[in-house]
Amino acid sequence: MIERNSACFRKGLHDGTPIGLGYLAVSFTLGIAARNAGMTSFQATLMSITNLTSAGEFAALGVMAAGASYTEMAVTQLIINLRYLLMSCALSQKLDPKSSIVHRFLVGYGVTDEIFGVSIGTPGKLNPFYTYGQICVAAPG
Repeated sequence: MIERNSACFRKGLHDGTPIGLGYLAVSFTLGIAARNAGMTSFQATLMSITNLTSAGEFAALGVMAAGASYTEMAVTQLIINLRYLLMSCALSQKLDPKSSIVHRFLVGYGVTDEIFGVSIGTPGKLNPFYTYGQICVAAPG
């Protein structure tokens, strides 16, 4: 099983590389927008670590620049990121029913539009380590 997990992880790294390169290109624009909103590099990095979606990050920057309240920020993020709930539900159907709750949460945390698209397109049951591989190469981008 360990060998199978490591092979799935390597395949995820391979399949996630184009996603990571795409994210890298978007990150430059996001960095410029964060700087224009008055954020420091540390704050922008922290935002990117805790919010993996560029749509959510750009919306957050707009809400912050407008001086909106925390409630408005929370509602905006909820609405923008609600689609990931549906994507996670779809991916959970592809996971082996024996997958632990920890694997399910970690896969759910890393769901983005691109990772969902690649993961849902894999034939058969989804090994969580495949998604982990994608996340490991895409998230740093």
